[in-house]
Amino acid sequence: MIAVTLAEVAAAVGGELVGDGTAVVTGVVTVDSRAVAAGDLFVALPGERVDGADFLPAAAAAGAAGALTHRADPALPCVVVADPVHALGRLAHLVHERLTAAGLVTVGITGSSGKTSTKDLLGQVLATAGPTVSPQGSFNNDIGLPLTVLTADEATRSLVLEMGARGPGHIARLCAVARPQIGVVLNVGSAHLGEFGSAEVIATSKGELVAALPPEGTAVLNADDPRVLGMAPRAAGRVVTTGVAAEADVRATGVELDDRARPRFTLVAAGEEHPVALQVVGGHQVANALSAAAAAIAAGLPPAQVAAALSAAGPRSRWRMEVDRRPDGVTVVNDAYNANPESMRAALAALVRLPATRRIAVLGGMGELGPASDAEHARLGRDAVRAGVDLLVAVGDDAVGIATGARAERSAEQGRTDQGEQDDVVQVPDRAAARQFLAGVLAPGDVVLVKASRSYGLERLAADLLADGAGDGAAS
Repeated sequence: MIAVTLAEVAAAVGGELVGDGTAVVTGVVTVDSRAVAAGDLFVALPGERVDGADFLPAAAAAGAAGALTHRADPALPCVVVADPVHALGRLAHLVHERLTAAGLVTVGITGSSGKTSTKDLLGQVLATAGPTVSPQGSFNNDIGLPLTVLTADEATRSLVLEMGARGPGHIARLCAVARPQIGVVLNVGSAHLGEFGSAEVIATSKGELVAALPPEGTAVLNADDPRVLGMAPRAAGRVVTTGVAAEADVRATGVELDDRARPRFTLVAAGEEHPVALQVVGGHQVANALSAAAAAIAAGLPPAQVAAALSAAGPRSRWRMEVDRRPDGVTVVNDAYNANPESMRAALAALVRLPATRRIAVLGGMGELGPASDAEHARLGRDAVRAGVDLLVAVGDDAVGIATGARAERSAEQGRTDQGEQDDVVQVPDRAAARQFLAGVLAPGDVVLVKASRSYGLERLAADLLADGAGDGAAS
């Protein structure tokens, strides 16, 4: 972060300064008292079970320059505010304004799925042109986004921000913290449908990013998604479209997948054509790569440099199409960070393109789908069978509908009228039961996809399966 005094922090957030206002924050801004180092600013967040203010003495002992907190402590200088989360956003706004005036280019990315993968690709592309801040993981909310902004300093040329939303107004609020010059909208899907209420409301909310762009800004819109393309009138500046259609400004031609399901295509942009060979898995990554390419070109990078950087970029964030092969020849694909109907189908499409003796989908529930939940889970089960999955394992009570839909589709394929038990569709109650079942059926050459919404924790099942293949068969 740029160096600021506690007096400047207090002025920026409208807080009460208690203690030495000349103390200078020379380190980072952190919400974890265990990570505090000399010169850091500790933001003491109040939580349901733990109050960060209780750890002010520990932060002082670690050498913190001060704290942003809802109550003061004599152990160190404090800026006292009613709402530390809101104050964190105001501090990030101050820093972002200063850095933008000095030439920082900020890219905001939103969409129902693919945000983190696109952010990871774009961050690596922009880094070939200069210092870039692009956090690992999904730092996309009222805490994560300001913390990302506050890692930038005077040397930072590009800042990539992921913007999530669980309701109308959320993205607009994030843009008020750090207004991007380039805004990328990937898609409008079913993620958080239960909280938004309809796809139309989701589209309106994602479009808040487009509406927040300045007149000299650029909106990068996925032309293959009609709801995203419909956001174009909300842009005050230039609109750049991406997709596979001939009319897209930045498009992919000749798309193919190699024997590890990694996309290959020709990037067509600005009158140039360049080959791209992605190192990430799944055909859905083409759309993510096109959005990253368009944003990078809007930031001033030439298409040839963008294509080369995309081809060199690897996966950065955990549990997103992580492919690991066990010593016994079983391949585990851990895509368990999160799930919605669209990302589930994308993962299934990638699974069936991987070379395998058997393709096994281990699927948990999809959260926050609202009234559409039962129908979407049943549809997913049918889609899995139609995609060509050889064995489906539905994990947990919330995934019962997946098994029901799969059995119905399998019965229809076989011309049966019943939907009884079938060897290739299995329902288990929990992660431990899934691990036990799979231990008895996995064989060399099998490829196992593990995916569910984040709250179900199936990334631990993927880790268990890898451990079992290494000879550690103890249940956990």
